[in-house]
Amino acid sequence: MEWTGWITQWTTDPADIESRDRSGREADARVAAVDADALQGYGLLLHPALDESLRDLYRRGAFEVAPGAAKVLPTCGLLPEKYAIYVCCPLEAPTRKQLRIAAGGLGREAAALKAFSLKWIVPPSAVRTLGAETAAAACAEGLLLGAYRQRAYPSKPRALPAWDLRIVLERKEDGGDWDRGFERGVHTADAVCYARELTNLPGNLLTPARFAEEAVSLADRYGLECRIYDEKEAAAEGMGGLLAVGGGSANPPRMIVLRYRGNQESARVTGLIGKGVTFDSGGISLKPWAGMEEFISDMGGAAAVFGVMRGLALRRIPANVVAVVPAAENMPSGSAYRPGDVITTYSGKTVEVLSTDAEGRIVLADGLTTAVREGANELIDIATLTAAVMHALGDVTTGAIANDERLLQSVIRASERADEYIWPLPSHPEYRNMLRSKVADLKNQGGTWGGAIAGGLFVGSFAEGRPWVHLDIGGTTWMWEDRDLEPRGGTGVMVRTLLEYLQGEPGTGA
Repeated sequence: MEWTGWITQWTTDPADIESRDRSGREADARVAAVDADALQGYGLLLHPALDESLRDLYRRGAFEVAPGAAKVLPTCGLLPEKYAIYVCCPLEAPTRKQLRIAAGGLGREAAALKAFSLKWIVPPSAVRTLGAETAAAACAEGLLLGAYRQRAYPSKPRALPAWDLRIVLERKEDGGDWDRGFERGVHTADAVCYARELTNLPGNLLTPARFAEEAVSLADRYGLECRIYDEKEAAAEGMGGLLAVGGGSANPPRMIVLRYRGNQESARVTGLIGKGVTFDSGGISLKPWAGMEEFISDMGGAAAVFGVMRGLALRRIPANVVAVVPAAENMPSGSAYRPGDVITTYSGKTVEVLSTDAEGRIVLADGLTTAVREGANELIDIATLTAAVMHALGDVTTGAIANDERLLQSVIRASERADEYIWPLPSHPEYRNMLRSKVADLKNQGGTWGGAIAGGLFVGSFAEGRPWVHLDIGGTTWMWEDRDLEPRGGTGVMVRTLLEYLQGEPGTGA
């Protein structure tokens, strides 16, 4: 993998910023926030002539005040910087999300302009309302997430830019808190972009074996423990679900286990299980060809788990996590599993296969069992499990199912702090009837109705009594067009939420 992380340096020291300006090391662009009131008024934003040009565009309807909207104007010598960038953001009491999206618009415009040296005037009310640390984290996350774009594959490798940021704050005393928050935001954005980069890799470049190699590299770089089960070891262990799904491919499956020990004093071990189907053709239950290229993203849950593990190490979060990724290709061949097969999973439970395109829940079954055997006492799985979740929630909200209300609400509160959407789906006992089989303990497909619920409850059947939450990112892991902080391609969704959850709720110490 070529994702080396963002190269970012910043300063909030007014003397340092002034020294750079005087020595001829001006930034590429000066940045200010604007809102409708500012554009309808006469106050100074950056420079009277430039401000009037922007207000004229606004009056003509050529510049719309919208979340994340930004406008670049050449300064023509009116400022030391070559360009002025105006970014839409409420100037009075912006929320964390509004600030993050505004910073995302700045990142998008700066990257398009190739202006990576910025003199950024932060709205004073953002710091007063949110606190310097929270405001800084939102700005860092937004800037870098907004700047990220899906990698192309020309003959020359991509080189990540080096950001040089001069942050202008109202109060010099806020600099220390800003630095702490900005560093946290950089690390979080880096973890999300790493997950995006993994999700965007073509299937020929990310086979299960190469996914396992990436796990080894990740562990070596960040001091994680790593254990890889190849197909022979998986067979010896009895990982029948993983082997069945991966049996049709020339690229054999892997069970990947990573461990982060961040709190030796705690007995709590969170199991994160990510669906790692590196390409999903549907197997014998073959998918239609149109749009099949998107199914390189069927390992988006595994990518999110890898991103979380990177973020845990970068942020030094005091938590204990065992991450499990069952990695497989779901392909049709003479050795592929078939509709009508009965397979025995790692847990010993048997599964009647009705659709080989409902493969994610089968590999996750073995993934949950692996996490339990590795000592996890609470479980969170994240998976591009169903298309059915999109019928309920579109491509905006992640669906959730759980067997433990306390754990579910804690994850939802973390998603609110991260400004990612989660909506719980019902898990009433009657829904479990959809999974009854006449020839096995379970069947892997519950029928036409309630597909996202049936899929989630199938996975939860392997939680072995542990508190468990399932996150279905079938609609949110991939975008066909840019939206706010999410670019075309992989989104890295739920990385921020899970890092927030593992960091613990403010004021609770847990």
